[in-house]
Amino acid sequence: QVQLVESGGGLVQAGGSLRLSCAASGRAFSNNVMGWFRQAPGKEREFVAAIGWSGGRTLQPDSVKGRFTISRDRAKNTVSLQMNSLKPDDTAVYYCAADNRPFYSGSLPTNSYEYEYWGRGTQVTVSS
Repeated sequence: QVQLVESGGGLVQAGGSLRLSCAASGRAFSNNVMGWFRQAPGKEREFVAAIGWSGGRTLQPDSVKGRFTISRDRAKNTVSLQMNSLKPDDTAVYYCAADNRPFYSGSLPTNSYEYEYWGRGTQVTVSS
């Protein structure tokens, strides 16, 4: 059974930092694009970051660029999201996702439908 399990969420004050981790089990995703999305109450799921299969390419939207950094450990089958300078608007459930195209070298996917595997999410709450 393929599983993606997120951890590291919590409550933090504005300006603080959190580091989210995503551990995969059931199969290896070391050769797949991995991504992070978030969803706030009443809003659509939003792209946060993606990392290429080798770890050499990353992509973030302007809303988090310069504050969030995605990284991966291919040997450990994990992906992380370092979040700095957090704002109340960053409050959401954060989801880890995996693409199902090994060694994919095209544009990093930013739409949720492009990812096949999903974790259950971890809550991040930023207080003002």
